[in-house]
Amino acid sequence: MDLQTLLKNTSRSLYLSVQALPQAMRPAFGTAYLLCRYADTIADTPVLPASRRLYWVECFPHLLQEQQPDMVAQLTHEIDAPTENPYETELIKHLPDCLAALNALDDTLRRMIMDVVYAVCEGMKTDLQFFPSAPSPELRAFDTPAELERYCRLMGGEPGLFWSRLIYHTARIEMPEKDFYALGQHIGDALQIVNILRDLPKDLRIGRCYFPRLDLEAFGLTAHDLLLPENAPRFEPVKRKWIAWGLKNLKSGKAYFQQLPKIQPGQRAAVAWPILWTADTFWKVYQTPSLLDPAKRVKISRGAIYRTMLLTPFVLASNRVFGAWLERKLRRFH
Repeated sequence: MDLQTLLKNTSRSLYLSVQALPQAMRPAFGTAYLLCRYADTIADTPVLPASRRLYWVECFPHLLQEQQPDMVAQLTHEIDAPTENPYETELIKHLPDCLAALNALDDTLRRMIMDVVYAVCEGMKTDLQFFPSAPSPELRAFDTPAELERYCRLMGGEPGLFWSRLIYHTARIEMPEKDFYALGQHIGDALQIVNILRDLPKDLRIGRCYFPRLDLEAFGLTAHDLLLPENAPRFEPVKRKWIAWGLKNLKSGKAYFQQLPKIQPGQRAAVAWPILWTADTFWKVYQTPSLLDPAKRVKISRGAIYRTMLLTPFVLASNRVFGAWLERKLRRFH
């Protein structure tokens, strides 16, 4: 199976964005995503105890640098087992192909990829070290908002930084590098917190409450209370606090989009789509009164994704129109 097919099968919406990118950006972005997804597979595999998963997550950046065949083979052998997602099972078997794609890139791009893989692995180490492990996890919550913000930066903001460095490497951006990178990190933070919000019931049932104990206590809640769907109304103020934090970060998308060259409409589309889809997902979370119910999956529809794509040509040539479109989506929350 080629890497493009792996990418398509492991992420529907991201694959669509990658196909819109300029050809020069696609190999690096696709390779980075697949390697981060591979690390995520290591962190979540049920076939290894938590201590062994932690070992391999810590080793993974080193493995990418050294690429010792025996180490690669050992990792693949240890986690090679059927998963709920058959395409993830395929990804496990194709680590050598991912490494070959990494080796085909120039030194600058490889360093960018190594930086983002290292950051994401740090976030995964937090999951494995801070939260209890199966088979009988004891539910635990972050203590402070700062811990959640740091986690969002590692798992979302650092990938946003990678994305921004890749754009800066391949396009003419007028904004100072530091400022452009900061905007990208804010957008990545927003993408991560919306994922945490919509995955809340699933995460709780594997012992992970990312929402801080201090926030919960302010409304008379504990992490264990969130296991009961009937407590959703009491959780609503915490939910809305973090939606507001995410939306504040997502607003950076307007200034970010304005920096992208109009002569590269594919790149502009690849940036516009995740921002707009994230705004729609925040709205979906905002409108869901039963966010704690594990039977209800918060997800924007395939139709909503394709409607955004169909309307995109009307905004790619105009920063003002894109900004107005994003602002209209964000105003729904007031």
